Amino acid sequence: MGFTHRTQAHSLEAFRTQVDALDLDLPVAIGTIDVDDFGPLNDREGHEAGDRVLAAIERALLQGMPDHAIVAHVKGDEWVVALPDALSEDLLIALDGVRRAIAEAGPLKITGGVAGRPQHGTGVDELLAAADTGMVRAKQAGRNRIAIATEERMVLKSNYYTRPALHRLAKLASRTGHTEAHYLREALDDLLVKHGELR
Repeated sequence: MGFTHRTQAHSLEAFRTQVDALDLDLPVAIGTIDVDDFGPLNDREGHEAGDRVLAAIERALLQGMPDHAIVAHVKGDEWVVALPDALSEDLLIALDGVRRAIAEAGPLKITGGVAGRPQHGTGVDELLAAADTGMVRAKQAGRNRIAIATEERMVLKSNYYTRPALHRLAKLASRTGHTEAHYLREALDDLLVKHGELR
């Protein structure tokens, strides 16, 4: 298996299109990553320095993934990756190699989560949401790591949120380009910070 030398990640829309086109009978692994403590660095050293860090991280991600991986830049310091015909453990190993390379290069580190079809879901949004649960676990465990999603499927969110709230969440995600899972993760992080459980 070769390695990619692409110079730019796809958009989230192109990512969704490519993943949706994959054979549903084949497994696929999906990962979400973001940069730890990027905001403080961006505020302290300026946007140009922040942009250089993001470009370096994207380069490491593109070069560190197998050539058939689908890599997309969501927004800011967030990326998503799909590895067709692979298990979540395969993507975990690949992303952890990228994580180690980024940590050694400095100054920032990445945290991520991975999920796989069929064990964590089938559709793109369901898999991204599941991968985000892995990222939350990784952040709670101290960041600078990659974690596999729990087996509980995120479709259960319909048991906790009203239909109108989920509809507004979907509209917000569509308008801003973030995933629904991003906003649920952001809300959970805010809650944990409020109660002193996440630093």
